Amino acid sequence: MEENNLETISSTSSDLSIRGNITFQLEELLVAGNYDEAKLLLAPSQPVDIADAIGSLPLILQALAFRLLKKNEAIEVYEYLDPVVQQTLLDRLRSGEVLEIVEKMSPDDRVQLFDELPAKVVRKFLSALSPGERKVTAELLGYEPETAGRLMTTEFIDLKEMQTAEEALALVRKRAPFTETIYSLYVTDKERHLTGILSLRDLVTADPSKPIGDVMTKDVVNISTNTNQEEVARAIQRYDFLALPVVDKEKRLVGIVTVDDLIDVIEQEATRDIYAAGAVQPGDEDDYFQSSLFTIARRRILWLLILVLANGLTTKVIAMNDQILQEIVLLAAFIPLLIGTGGNVGAQSSTVVIRGLSTQKLKSIGAIKAVFKEAITGALLGVLMILVVLPFAWWQGEGPLIAAAVGISLIFITTLASTTGAILPLLFDKMNLDPALMSSPFITTVTDIAGVFIYLNTAKWLLNSSLL
Repeated sequence: MEENNLETISSTSSDLSIRGNITFQLEELLVAGNYDEAKLLLAPSQPVDIADAIGSLPLILQALAFRLLKKNEAIEVYEYLDPVVQQTLLDRLRSGEVLEIVEKMSPDDRVQLFDELPAKVVRKFLSALSPGERKVTAELLGYEPETAGRLMTTEFIDLKEMQTAEEALALVRKRAPFTETIYSLYVTDKERHLTGILSLRDLVTADPSKPIGDVMTKDVVNISTNTNQEEVARAIQRYDFLALPVVDKEKRLVGIVTVDDLIDVIEQEATRDIYAAGAVQPGDEDDYFQSSLFTIARRRILWLLILVLANGLTTKVIAMNDQILQEIVLLAAFIPLLIGTGGNVGAQSSTVVIRGLSTQKLKSIGAIKAVFKEAITGALLGVLMILVVLPFAWWQGEGPLIAAAVGISLIFITTLASTTGAILPLLFDKMNLDPALMSSPFITTVTDIAGVFIYLNTAKWLLNSSLL
């Protein structure tokens, strides 16, 4: 009976629909001491699923589960683990086990791990690495963070133009187990300058006796080591490549950036933009569930204090116009409606512009046209909203004065909000700052101040005109 259960586990654990149950089953088996069954549970699972399962276990069981893996499998699983879990395992595993894992990791994954560790620990690991791996790792760590040089791997296959297709294919077979990808093959000259590229398909289907220089594509899209990781991600997306070659200042091929690494970059950048859009100070990663309550509060309080101080100007504007509010108290009832509408319109406009800047599609119409388009859109939205708001304001205000003040102000506020929502992200982009910083909370604050000023002064003007 027990044997049948093991067979069922082995045959079904790879099924996508039940992968989420692996963690629960694994924890039960480990607590019960059924290590053989635990091995059978993990055996057919993908490394990324095993990494998720181990990462979800209680701390005391993570190292135990990791030790059940075969050596080669353990190295691959370790690369998929969350950085926090990686560090936890480093503390709990024996020194020899840790050094073996770090030694066998891909250079780019190793550098990513070292970026999360204290400098003292990194120096210890570097000194324990083999000379070859130490040299490669030190070179990658020498590049600026969040650049192609820091992100790339040195595990790639480069060929020479005069090699025949047969010779090149033999080389690919020999080096394939030690490289990250073989779908794109790069051609270099004697000085390792990048001269061409060909796919594995091109190589396999080529005449075996033909030099690969006659088969390769000479127009090679490449990036430099100091290219920002966001630009690298956009290039990968634009050209639908699985990898991009990285060259140094002398145009020598030094590495490649693969699409799997860029998926992590895209997630990281998206997390930062989302945090910025919510006026939250981001951490090094999306580590909300591992962060303490104090850390979470600390990341939010700075921007909130800035916004509170800025909103103090709204209070000041209201205080400066207290006379008109005393004369017509009902004016105050429409302030939330107007500033809320302005904030929403500004947020919509900034979202569109920030997204356009992120995807670089805004370049097709230009910044000036984009601002003008948003301004016209804001005015049109104000006119359309008047059709609903004006009758309501007339009814609640018991006359045309308040209705006119609300209607006129609404058009001005929506136009201003939409224009501001477009200009501020563009201005920040021009200053080489993150446009996402000009997000909803900031746009809302700006439009609140301006909206209250416009509304109360419009009402004051209309009141004075009616008295004349």
